[in-house]
Amino acid sequence: MSEAIEFKNPYRPGAGHMPPHLAGRERESAEFDLLLKQETILENLVLTGLRGVGKTVLLEKFKERAVAAGWLWVGADLSESASISEQNLSMRLLADLSVTTSAFTAEVPQPQGIGFQSPAPPANERVALSYPVLQAMFNNTPGLVSDKIKGVLEFVHEVLSAHGRTKVVFAYDEAQNLSDHASKDQFPLSVLLDVFQSIQRKGVGFMLVLAGLPTLFPKLVEARTYSERMFHVVMLGRLSGSESREAIEKPIEVANCPISFAADSVEQIYGQSGGYPYFIQFICREVFDVFIQQFADADTPGVPVEAIQAKLDTDFFAGRWAKVTDQQRQLLWVVASLEKDDDEFTIQEVYEQSRLLLEKGFSSSHANQMLGSLSEQGLIYKNRLGKYSFAVPLMGRFILRIYQQPTGS
Repeated sequence: MSEAIEFKNPYRPGAGHMPPHLAGRERESAEFDLLLKQETILENLVLTGLRGVGKTVLLEKFKERAVAAGWLWVGADLSESASISEQNLSMRLLADLSVTTSAFTAEVPQPQGIGFQSPAPPANERVALSYPVLQAMFNNTPGLVSDKIKGVLEFVHEVLSAHGRTKVVFAYDEAQNLSDHASKDQFPLSVLLDVFQSIQRKGVGFMLVLAGLPTLFPKLVEARTYSERMFHVVMLGRLSGSESREAIEKPIEVANCPISFAADSVEQIYGQSGGYPYFIQFICREVFDVFIQQFADADTPGVPVEAIQAKLDTDFFAGRWAKVTDQQRQLLWVVASLEKDDDEFTIQEVYEQSRLLLEKGFSSSHANQMLGSLSEQGLIYKNRLGKYSFAVPLMGRFILRIYQQPTGS
């Protein structure tokens, strides 16, 4: 009995944590493998989906596949600070690139002309392509920020090619944080797209992989219309029933756990999770701990659905809900009552539903304005066809559970 009580819980619901078993995603992996086979980079990748679908985890798996295929891998999370200015974006790119290039040496070109420039290494001296060296090359390259980045990347490509390494993936998570700022005359997102389109047209084998929320691809197209042709979009959704059951059962099977989930427990977990990988890991972790305790106490294991749901509500949904105004909550309740779960809805549907549920419904213009505000808060997103969806998985179910309509509304 004591072994069972001390058995380590195999489930990992943390944000971006690699699960003990990655279920599904074979189709997405096959699509990425096709991109890796490109001789000339004609398509880059956008990996998108709601929070909790496993974008970060899959990106890590893509890294393994790329490295195995002979590619170098450069990347990080894109914080909002990297998107403040073109200069910040360049620092992000060079810092990430230098982690890989520091293993290679080269003779760095000497700056030409007169002016205030960063110190360059002595002529004919081979130096490691560290961050200070790349930064000096950037500063000494004439032109706009985009010209400077192109100059550094093209030089690095020449050096890597001389060592037989011609392919590099530049992978960035949380890429929805990238934005242009016209009011400040700063266009970091446009610079990123322009740089990679330009160097790829010259045959440089650097591929861009961007992962982020569904707002990402519309932002790319808004910044540069050619983004539609520049990227292949992979939309991650929820797991299928069979994939979800695999994600539930496989970890304890692989770990030789002394207990297992009964068929009805598996179905309960699947139903509550909605097929979202994060929720599967969260619920399974809680259920596992309960089962271990019940097993030690010689009780018949059962899934405490309500208790686990209450904890999930507190840990995942409540913080987001607390930031919403009373009127926004009422609108979101109307949306949730459409019972489309995570499917798309239109302003017309919200308008009609509000007329059915509320004494005074929302006008189309008012609903549109509020949905725009909720989009900025990350609760709703709008696709390029003008339809909306919840940006947080299973948010509609949460709202229907906890929202109480004010008297007289």
